[in-house]
Order: sequence, then C-alpha cells, then structure tokens
Amino acid sequence: MSGGDEIDFECFLPISRDAAFALVVDTPARWWFSPFSSNLARPEPVSEVAIEPYAGGVCYELAPSGAHRVWGTILSIEPPLFLRLSWQVAPNCEPIADPLAASRVMIQFRSAGETGTRLEISHSEFIRHGPNGARFRDFMNSQNGWPLMLANLSHSAREAKRA
Repeated sequence: MSGGDEIDFECFLPISRDAAFALVVDTPARWWFSPFSSNLARPEPVSEVAIEPYAGGVCYELAPSGAHRVWGTILSIEPPLFLRLSWQVAPNCEPIADPLAASRVMIQFRSAGETGTRLEISHSEFIRHGPNGARFRDFMNSQNGWPLMLANLSHSAREAKRA
C-alpha cells in the first residue's frame, strides 16, 4: 500500500486524563460520527452509541429500526491509559463482521499538566481492508474522518470543563 499504512493524530483536551478516558469510553455519542448513516445506500440515523469497556467488548450503534451495527471490538484496554480496538468499518461503510479482518486503532491518554490530557490516536493496518485500504486511509485522514471526531471530542471536553 503506497503512502504508508498508519495515520496519527493528537489533540489537547482541557480535562483530566480520567475525565478524557470517560468521555471517550462512557459517552461516545458526544464525539462519534456514524459512517453507516453517511452511507448513501442506507442512510439511517443513530439512536444510541456505546462502547463495552472490556477486552472482547464491542463498540456499536443502534438505529431506531433496531439495527445493531458493530464498528469495533476492544482488543485491549487499560483505564485511563489506553484503548486499542479493531476498526470494523469497511471502505464502503459496511460493517466488517470479523475483527481480525479490520484495521487497528490505538487511543492513548497522556497527562498534560494538572488539568489537561493529550489524546493520541494511531490508526493502522489499513491493508486489512484489501484493495480499497489506501482509499479508506485517505478518507479517515480527511476532514470527514478522525479530524472530525477529534473536533467533536475537543468541543465535548470544553463543554464538560464548563459544567
């Protein structure tokens, strides 16, 4: 795959590491965008987003129709230090049933001063997505991918700090 097989992002969240970890894991609806509902072939809103915070737990969303769509599986987790998961969304926005056939995401939470957290995200192994892996990497690297989710996280962290 040309262009590398990993993309990295980071952002500063003005909340403690414990609070940042809780924001990501306990309230994913505050930052998650649904690639499934952005699929024009099956546009459907999301009524719930959840992450089961244990190894083997799934990251999923529910649609009002009752559709349960898994978008990740927790590979390892160490609160409040990191969360590693399979990214079970295909380049065509369809779910990938087998976590072994999905790319990998590592989210690390690093203390940044007394009241801040540096969030680091590495998304890798796009080659697992087959011939469309490079195109999918480019999408996740675009303003509609991880940068959008990090902007949502930053906004939610600022709101949490004000509360």
